[in-house]
Amino acid sequence: MSDNPTLPRKAKGERPFFFADPDVDKLLAMLMGLAGEVSVMRDRMDTIEQLAAQRGLFNATDIEAFEPTAEVMQQRAARRQEMLGEITRIVYSEIEGLEGRPEDKDRASYAEAMSMVEQETD
Repeated sequence: MSDNPTLPRKAKGERPFFFADPDVDKLLAMLMGLAGEVSVMRDRMDTIEQLAAQRGLFNATDIEAFEPTAEVMQQRAARRQEMLGEITRIVYSEIEGLEGRPEDKDRASYAEAMSMVEQETD
């Protein structure tokens, strides 16, 4: 038995809804996920800034003047993409549940056609 059990990415069963429109619940879940992420990030940033200032490493002015390199920008973009994936996970899980339905056949063939056009224009 493993010391580090892994949990499934998706909960089983129906998602409970509290508002008349289930989409409002989904939007609220996404918003609360984002709010949680921002709160944790702000606390961590404050800790770093406080420690740095106490130790004379850098201050708020240094942070404001910082200009990231291209590599740093790429790393930030990757992190942002991952975070957005987590925030919109609820929408994507619903879309995954719709896959295989007859009405999705046209959507898939459209996506394939657009992909072929994009490849030809490259």
